[in-house]
Amino acid sequence: MVQAKTWVLIKHFDGFPKNSNFELKVEELPEPKDGEVLLEAVFLSVDPYMRPFSAFRMKEGDVMIGTQVAKVIQSKNPAFPVGSHVVSRSGWRTHSVSDGTDLVPVMPEWPQDVSLSLALGSIGMPGLTALYGIEEVLGLQKGETLLVNAAAGAVGSVVGQIAKIKGCKVVGSAGSDAKVAFLKELGFDEAFNYKTVDSLEEALKKASPEGYDCFFENVGGASSSVTLQQMKDFGRIAVCGTISTYNDTNPQTGPYPHFAMIVKQLKMEGFMQSRWEHKHPESIKRLMGWLKEGKLQFREHITKGFENMPAAFMGLLQGENIGKAVVAV
Repeated sequence: MVQAKTWVLIKHFDGFPKNSNFELKVEELPEPKDGEVLLEAVFLSVDPYMRPFSAFRMKEGDVMIGTQVAKVIQSKNPAFPVGSHVVSRSGWRTHSVSDGTDLVPVMPEWPQDVSLSLALGSIGMPGLTALYGIEEVLGLQKGETLLVNAAAGAVGSVVGQIAKIKGCKVVGSAGSDAKVAFLKELGFDEAFNYKTVDSLEEALKKASPEGYDCFFENVGGASSSVTLQQMKDFGRIAVCGTISTYNDTNPQTGPYPHFAMIVKQLKMEGFMQSRWEHKHPESIKRLMGWLKEGKLQFREHITKGFENMPAAFMGLLQGENIGKAVVAV
């Protein structure tokens, strides 16, 4: 019998998450049956979506939702041999038993010199989100100007780099001078610290006086209304996240963007990467190709120890990370 440690949501979040929302528990796992595998977590992901999704995807007492890279340590399923690695949606747990239906094998040609943690980052869900937002939602074209906020995060940092690969001007906003320096390293044409500029409107105008063709939205809230005023006519907006609102106890109100959208004839579309799941294998290969060619750089914020999952999650929501936040078991 294997003992699995799990982090359970014992009380739904009210405002910013607290340690008291979580409880570390131990459960006994049964032996795998025919067709099943026993998994051991190697890397676990913490992501902003967990905060809002927990409200409607979970009930109190459930194991926290999330994705991990896991190693197969027992197998009664020939599709998943012992020693192979998979991406699993088994949540915040050290071990799990699966029948394989929820598992995605790590691509067989994964390079030995690339950490498997990237399967949760640039070569995983965040990278896919960036790629589909740019290609499927925005239809970004060579020579256009793109703005991305939360640009030093797991998604935003990939968004900017793919836009540069496509021959675009890229402007990024982030929440610290260290993050701005990181964006400059990645090749962003312009980057600014939204916390220290005197005026967001003036910072956006200075970075791109002619306006923006495309906006990759990760933040939401009041800043979006300011940004929409800087869009070019017929501009396109991909709405990926609204992290500025996730911990609100009272919903934010106005100003409302509808008139600007009418006058500028803007197109805004929300999306999740799962819509293009059928493209994932090909897209993962494209992202890995750019990485190996040196066109896609990455940075990770790695927290060691499964016991630190809540701290890593809360740190992410406070903007402590540059690049992808990952917990290494």
